[in-house]
Amino acid sequence: MAKQSAPQELAGIAPKLVEVTDDLLFGDIWERPGLAPRDRSLVTVSVLAALYRTEQLPYHLGKALENGLSVEELSEAITHLAFYAGWPNAMTAITQLKRLADEQSQA
Repeated sequence: MAKQSAPQELAGIAPKLVEVTDDLLFGDIWERPGLAPRDRSLVTVSVLAALYRTEQLPYHLGKALENGLSVEELSEAITHLAFYAGWPNAMTAITQLKRLADEQSQA
């Protein structure tokens, strides 16, 4: 997995936020040995979907696919979340996953 980083265009307005995102979140937390990147992606996508964090979700869905999760596994996780995090959250997340899967199938 290529190391993730914060959007560098944000460094002009929030340099410290970009720095701690790169160094702490992606440089330390995502690199810890206790969970594989695939598992971290599943947890991250689940939490982002549950909390309706629609701006961050597409990026992390793409990372989840790069980290070895399949569209089917992500779909199943989102379906499962519908009963715990709410139907609208799951429907929004699955719509974003479909959009990403469609884009990848056309590439």
